[in-house]
Amino acid sequence: MTDSPAATPGGTSFEELDALSTEELRERAFARARDHRDVGFFWSVLRRLPNADEATVLDGAPNSIGPTIDEANALWRELTGHGYEESAPLLRAAFIDYLMKH
Repeated sequence: MTDSPAATPGGTSFEELDALSTEELRERAFARARDHRDVGFFWSVLRRLPNADEATVLDGAPNSIGPTIDEANALWRELTGHGYEESAPLLRAAFIDYLMKH
């Protein structure tokens, strides 16, 4: 019996994901999180951004009447308008981890 690399529920291995650009990883992770309506994932990503303190007014509590996934996406686009900066390694890891688990 041979060992095969671990794959995501979608059948993609870590090596395949790691070869993708950060932007491609973001697009895939965000699409999967939207499909799962996983607001918690978006908040965890927003907390890793350099301008994360701008998002503190959004608590993301599942039982609150507050921001939606679309609002989180809009905030993401606004906060990342200048690139990933020093957060790129942490974001890549978060995207890959999410894709491997979901």
